[in-house]
Amino acid sequence: MSTIQHPMRFTPEGEWQEELAELQNRRNQALAMGGEQALAKLHAAGRMDVRQRISSLVDANSFQEMGCIAGKGHDDDSGHFKSLDPTNTVTGTGRIQGRKVAIHADDFSIRAGSSEATVAEKWIYIERYAHQMKMPLVRLVDSAGGSVKLLMQLGGTKIPGYPTWPANELLKTVPVVGVALGSCAGLGAIKVVSSHFSVMVKDQAQVMAAGPHVVRQAYGVEIDKNDLGGHQVQRKNAVVHNEANDEADALQQVQQFLSYMPRSIHHLAPVTECSDSPSRADDWLKDAIPKDRRKIFDPRKILKSIFDTDSVFEIGRYQGGSVITALARLNGYPVGVLINDPKVQGGAMTVQAAYKMERHVNMCSQFGLPIVNLVDQPGNATGLEAELAGTLLGATRVGQAVHDCQTPWVSIIIRRCFGMAGGMHAPKYGEALNHRYAWPSARWGSIPIEGGVMAAHKTEIESAEDPQANRLELEKFYLNLTSPFKTAEKFGILDIIDPRESRGILCEWVEDAWELVKINRLQLVERP
Repeated sequence: MSTIQHPMRFTPEGEWQEELAELQNRRNQALAMGGEQALAKLHAAGRMDVRQRISSLVDANSFQEMGCIAGKGHDDDSGHFKSLDPTNTVTGTGRIQGRKVAIHADDFSIRAGSSEATVAEKWIYIERYAHQMKMPLVRLVDSAGGSVKLLMQLGGTKIPGYPTWPANELLKTVPVVGVALGSCAGLGAIKVVSSHFSVMVKDQAQVMAAGPHVVRQAYGVEIDKNDLGGHQVQRKNAVVHNEANDEADALQQVQQFLSYMPRSIHHLAPVTECSDSPSRADDWLKDAIPKDRRKIFDPRKILKSIFDTDSVFEIGRYQGGSVITALARLNGYPVGVLINDPKVQGGAMTVQAAYKMERHVNMCSQFGLPIVNLVDQPGNATGLEAELAGTLLGATRVGQAVHDCQTPWVSIIIRRCFGMAGGMHAPKYGEALNHRYAWPSARWGSIPIEGGVMAAHKTEIESAEDPQANRLELEKFYLNLTSPFKTAEKFGILDIIDPRESRGILCEWVEDAWELVKINRLQLVERP
């Protein structure tokens, strides 16, 4: 694997020969990172060094480093430069698939990436640069966090915080990516989490407020760092979106995520050439939804069929699994995707799914990605656990995000759409156009028929000679009334479509949607 070389190397000569030679010497020492022994240890553990990581992320020879010789210099007795302890942060800009990004990467080979060996102004500067130049920011985080040794350098303590760090303004302006490549505690964890997309390397990275040593002192609890902040923990707490098998996989996911994103909120996301015909119609889709309502289906297979080949990029697969959130393309246009997964809690709106959906809708709205929602929503999760978790509050926040969404939205109801959660399948208020279709398999209402029949006809069913037969007869009667065709007769739904028509219809829609996105971006740029 190649490492990054400084882009310009000249032979020191002329009137400023001595100074140019010192500059080259300082650069060489910075490029040596933590030294041969530290790098050998890192590589022996199967990990890339910081410059290898950057080289793997960006296009060849595109990295332009900033602040290369920042660190702590040492002079000899006569006051001449002797050596440099480089700071453990490498910063600069590079290109990913030809598009500029800003990079802030920790160097674990120097004091385990700890902030005691960092010049904070350096990493803050590249983040300010990303904000002011309106370009995406990628943080490659491998930081053990702060150290009490920092007190010796400062000669005292400091109040926490970085007043010049535009962390929140970045999130409002440009795509921010956090990559956990080692133990990320404290500030390192914040750098990963304060992002639009985050990914961690399984069994190598951990993301946590504080490490095992701090936990032991605070609570007297012995715990392994993976049990405290590893990928299995993130699957439950949804702090980090995705997990990767290794560093190369993590960096590839960063490249893929950014391929759907605009440079900033003031720009359009890239539209790519597409060889997948918009009129492609997979015949199996006609039976994708089983007629037996007790049977489930594979939502990911449906996504692969409808969207451009190999374009579906899932975000947060193991969190809030009753809803799938993804990015994809329709005839080359980037879109945000939502679809319920009946294999997980029946596809119901849980508090975890609500948080996941809210976050995804907000991101797509912010960066001008049209949203496609394939709906199979049975309603909010019910029961004591759901109530204790505050599911209704989570669902209400989803409703707010959908209502505030500023990007074009289309829904296709493929099976169920019930209750409060079902009502949040699309924006419906103000000037929002509730553009929606349905498959013949779709059913909707204020409450699912099965539970609703028992609630409304409890006495009649229990007093019947054959309660089960009576209940089934009542369900059959009500199901006949829920035919989607009856709603279509009243234009309560735009159209009932053959599932095989879905891709073609969506590819036509996304062209119109993109024109609106262009107008919205132009208005945002012109806004004072």
